[in-house]
Amino acid sequence: MTVYFIGAGPGDPELITVKGQRLIRSCPVILYAGSLVPEAVLAGHSAEQVVNTAELHLQAIVELIKSAHARGQDVARVHSGDPSLYGAIGEQIRHLRAHGIPFEIIPGVTATAACAALLESELTLPQVSQTVILTRFASKSEMPAGEQLHDLARHGATMAIHLGVNHLGRIVEELLPHYGADCPIAVVHRASWPDQDWVSGTLADIEENVRAKGFRRTALIIVGRVLGAEDFADSALYNETTRHLFRPAGDAGNKDSD
Repeated sequence: MTVYFIGAGPGDPELITVKGQRLIRSCPVILYAGSLVPEAVLAGHSAEQVVNTAELHLQAIVELIKSAHARGQDVARVHSGDPSLYGAIGEQIRHLRAHGIPFEIIPGVTATAACAALLESELTLPQVSQTVILTRFASKSEMPAGEQLHDLARHGATMAIHLGVNHLGRIVEELLPHYGADCPIAVVHRASWPDQDWVSGTLADIEENVRAKGFRRTALIIVGRVLGAEDFADSALYNETTRHLFRPAGDAGNKDSD
């Protein structure tokens, strides 16, 4: 048997990979993180056992997997977004390795990608930002050395900040010296869910804007000059003077080479 850690995407049941959906529909055991994974993601399944793990602790989840392993049954372990980002799969994998239980990770669409789509933004623009930092706000547990928000903010890169909406004031305070008060920022609530909502602004007014919306949880913060940017250079990829493997010299304007 195999345990499949499946990224269910940010919320929209259609934002899951074909492979992830196929495994959910074929595995006899499904363990899903119901706090962030909608039941609609499980549509069409034929599993004998379906467990919402939102209220279970780690050892209880491991015991369910061990039982499935003893029966020779594949397990669809369904997490929100992409399981490799804040999915708490590392600790589960550690137990699986200790018990000799095979596993495989199936990537998923991240919340950051869903937010960028909603904001109609490319997060990497030439001469604006070529780096995206995915991080979280240190509230319940400390960040490793060098990963405090003010450390990361020094880069001025596009940044996606998880678990921070309730600490927005402190986040703005740490970002201001590096991004400037006029830097665009957006807070997206439950991206891709039916009740998705968002608010945009600058570091100078975003706190007031979010307060008006009343966002308190399940929100992602995106900050960076790429948001709403219009004054940036075209990429070299589609520049007619750029030559590469698929568009060698002499092929300028040949659409079949693009």
